[in-house]
Amino acid sequence: MNKKETPSLLLMIVLVAFPQISETIYTPSLPDISMSFAATNSWVQMTLSIYFVGFALGVFCWGWISDLIGRRPAMLGGLVVYGIGSIMCLVAPSIVWLLAGRFIQAFGAATGSIITQTILRESVSGSKRHAMFAQISAVIAFTPAAGPLIGGWVDQVFGFRAVFFVLVGMSVLLFAYTFVKLEETRKQSDRNKVAVFPVVRRIVASSRILTFGLLIGGLNGVLFSYYAEAPFIFIDQFNLSPGLYGFLGVLVALAVVLGAIISKKLLLTRSAETIIHIGCFVMFIGSLLLTVVCVLAHELNWFVFVCILFTLFIVLLGEGMALPNCLSLALVGFQDVIGTAGAIFSAGYYLVVSLVTTGMSLLHNGLLVTMPMYFFILSTVMFLLGRLFIRQQS
Repeated sequence: MNKKETPSLLLMIVLVAFPQISETIYTPSLPDISMSFAATNSWVQMTLSIYFVGFALGVFCWGWISDLIGRRPAMLGGLVVYGIGSIMCLVAPSIVWLLAGRFIQAFGAATGSIITQTILRESVSGSKRHAMFAQISAVIAFTPAAGPLIGGWVDQVFGFRAVFFVLVGMSVLLFAYTFVKLEETRKQSDRNKVAVFPVVRRIVASSRILTFGLLIGGLNGVLFSYYAEAPFIFIDQFNLSPGLYGFLGVLVALAVVLGAIISKKLLLTRSAETIIHIGCFVMFIGSLLLTVVCVLAHELNWFVFVCILFTLFIVLLGEGMALPNCLSLALVGFQDVIGTAGAIFSAGYYLVVSLVTTGMSLLHNGLLVTMPMYFFILSTVMFLLGRLFIRQQS
């Protein structure tokens, strides 16, 4: 089958954005879910960690499946799996059922990430592809923030199960839209001729790519550890409504976007490796200040609230500076097997994200200082990783 016309930009944006909305849309409901299922907060937070495990497995599997049966049927199949997982979450009678639903939901949602990127790389070229990726990246920066904003108000008005009903409805609409608009982009002659295990061996043998995997996983892990812990801080301790809590996601998005803008400007005079160091150092300073604020907070008032938001902004600003450069440099030297290497690498760093968010869940104890101290430890490790390994190999 020959390549079709350039895929719809709107369709590509929708397909690559929905997994991120699914990651965060129900986070304002975490306290309600904990009470409804009589589950500990740590168990409820695990629903984020299990999502990344399913997503990591899905990224690898759907990339491989799409090479065998084509992009369109693989995308539609993934959306069906995503819908089944969303239904399981909607009707979940227990936390165990919800965990299973989140895993299946994430496994299906991974099609939106890996197959959309594959479609763009094989059907669009040159400056047009760069422009489409830039437009999609700008939207992606805000989609994690859109999740809590939507979910917070839905939960506040209709309850937490209505949030999962929204995801079920979204799966139906996505399937219908994709069925109508998405054409096959893989040529009939295009088969995956790259052996997987030799690529795995190359990745494992490269300390550079392993370091970037840990950094990307850690940077994303900080962001999603925030989404796991923040509802219990701002809703339970500062008594924000789920709807008002959802607006805090806008602050997160602004911090990450501003960090990316600063990074782009710094690239005119500094190397990408140096900017990664600077971003990790900014995270280190922000998490140190956040820890100090929370340790010294004798009572929870609006001044403490503003100080926490300000220092969190610094933490996430640093993440926004470091992450794009890590993603840009990670697969240098793997251009000959970029598709397979990208799928394996993505699966690996999503597993790291899962481990980091699991750590936040296990450490959860209801204390204000726990998340800041965890961020401080993570940012210290990431700064040292960048300094000790990346610079030496650049």
